Amino acid sequence: MGPRIYLRVGDKVRHLKYKRWGTGEVIEEKHSTLAGGCCLVRIMFEDGIERAFINDMDNALCCYYAGVRLLNETVL
Repeated sequence: MGPRIYLRVGDKVRHLKYKRWGTGEVIEEKHSTLAGGCCLVRIMFEDGIERAFINDMDNALCCYYAGVRLLNETVL
């Protein structure tokens, strides 16, 4: 079974903790072809810095659990 992907290229996101980064856009997805390999996304934020995150919902270090949220999601 493959990874459960959270973000896709073109998605707009924000980080819950680091609002000063501004809005980000997913610019690249990378998926390992090896069983148990890692899935990554690169996000370019408005502050001009590109950041990489794990993009597998089955991984405890997934960007979702780190605080990255899609802009169209409701944040409580």
